[in-house]
Amino acid sequence: MKPQLPSLRQLATVGLLTSSAGLLLSACSDSGDNETSETAQEPTEVTVYSARAEHLIQPIFERYTEETGVKVRYITDNAGALIQRLKAEGSNTPADLLLTVDAGNLWQASQEGLFQPVESEVLERNIPEHLQADDNEWFGLSVRARTIVYSTERVDPSELSTYEALADDQWEGRLCLRTAKKVYNQSLVATMINTLGEEQTEEIVGGWVDNLATQPHSNDTSAMEAVLAGQCDVTLVNTYYFGRLQKENPDVKLAIFWPNQDGRGVHVNVSGAGLTRHAKQPEAAKDLLEWLSSPQAQEAFAEANQEYPANDSVEPSDFVAEWGDFKADSVNVESAGRLQSDAIKLMDRVNYR
Repeated sequence: MKPQLPSLRQLATVGLLTSSAGLLLSACSDSGDNETSETAQEPTEVTVYSARAEHLIQPIFERYTEETGVKVRYITDNAGALIQRLKAEGSNTPADLLLTVDAGNLWQASQEGLFQPVESEVLERNIPEHLQADDNEWFGLSVRARTIVYSTERVDPSELSTYEALADDQWEGRLCLRTAKKVYNQSLVATMINTLGEEQTEEIVGGWVDNLATQPHSNDTSAMEAVLAGQCDVTLVNTYYFGRLQKENPDVKLAIFWPNQDGRGVHVNVSGAGLTRHAKQPEAAKDLLEWLSSPQAQEAFAEANQEYPANDSVEPSDFVAEWGDFKADSVNVESAGRLQSDAIKLMDRVNYR
């Protein structure tokens, strides 16, 4: 979770620099009246460090600028690099917001002291309690489910039931998984520890490992391709990866199954954001965060990556809605970070690599 700090890739900047006229302060009069020069200027730019890809966030930020006149300067990189960057920059950071994926990453940034609490009736109204930090340091902005994807050629969905059941003997040699090194499966296991306890979770994850048909895959797409190739029959993926594959091939011989519908529900996680501790434009950053949680922004923010809106008053896109309704796990996603270290140790003990 704490890689060596690479050079940031500043992929894009929305808009031009604020005009020189907007930066000038009124000159002080000879009488010493400097009231005008000391009056704070309305912010015209806010800076975001984003672990979401440029093509997902650029249209959203451009829309915000169109609606408010406030320009959004953004820098993209992976979550670990951005967290290390913020730590290294300290009070000199230009970042006003950190936008990243997975509650585990958001929790880590909070533990590093990189956020500050945000008191906002708007955010409290728009974002459900289980999709935000207890201390209001970060808020989920879109939801992704980590669920079962299966071969429609070799699996009858009646065979499927729960995450736990994938450890049963019937799935021996039929399961593919993404590597344990990625935060997504770490977060799933962490929430299982939260609900089931460490002993039972270790037994389940150990069963998954025993049932693996191949070595763990580098990413969700590779795992689904292994299912399509007949190397295995089922896997676990974030829904948006399935969405990307389905958009490319509407007739793909895969389908989603929603597990644990008679129990705790499907594991969900978030992409989200928090106000940085040393934000230079805290009010402007808060305004942007509130706007991202609003109905007018949520639909576009979620649809950009085939995710679900975090604001539960907003419907998912028609494409995503085609996957059907499901009961989601209501455990606070913060547990994905709080128990992340325990999850990593557990996965290592059962040789899930």
